[in-house]
Amino acid sequence: MIYCVEDDSGIRDLMIYTLNSVGFDAKGYACGTELFAALKEELPQLIMLDIMLPGDDGLEILKKLRGKSYTANIPVIMATAKGTEYDKVLGLDLGADDYLAKPFGMMEMVSRVKAVLRRTEPKNNVNLLQIGTLTLNINEHTVSVNGERVQLTLKEYEILKMFMENIGLVFTRDRLLQSVWGSDYIGETRTVDVHIGTLRTKLGDCGNYIKTVRGVGYRMEETK
Repeated sequence: MIYCVEDDSGIRDLMIYTLNSVGFDAKGYACGTELFAALKEELPQLIMLDIMLPGDDGLEILKKLRGKSYTANIPVIMATAKGTEYDKVLGLDLGADDYLAKPFGMMEMVSRVKAVLRRTEPKNNVNLLQIGTLTLNINEHTVSVNGERVQLTLKEYEILKMFMENIGLVFTRDRLLQSVWGSDYIGETRTVDVHIGTLRTKLGDCGNYIKTVRGVGYRMEETK
């Protein structure tokens, strides 16, 4: 089940129709109040959440979702107005799994939904992470490229592990700083850029898997 929270009934109905047509079950809600009432009855696989809503906006709703134990892990895709970079960054910092810039195509929406669901589904083998010729062994705390061991610092390893556990997910510099260095760390986001640079160098050709998302942060994806 996918919940679509959008106050424009025309857009909401089109989203539901499209998702239903490709095999998903979907329901729509016009505001946060309706969403949380529905969450008490059934938890969805994913929530499509518009930022501009009556009452609590999408960012406030996202905070509440991440603050409740029973909804904290539900994947959320935020819908932002085109060009509102601040909303994208803030949404990602608050725990959104992806975002779509309005106006977006229905097939793009379906593609993003499928990608997020793939990333967030339970993994059968969480102790061995791999992308291309890059492998991270969680049990052994080792990293290898083309079968050759690569020596990383603890921070580099933690950054790489976050990326490889969330292929395709965009991380802001602030989110990486908080997750790897801790919420009490006092320092500049430039620290993240420096570590990303050294990590890319140590990984050689596999360093190209780490992509810069201009104005937002970084994500990992296999180079085609």
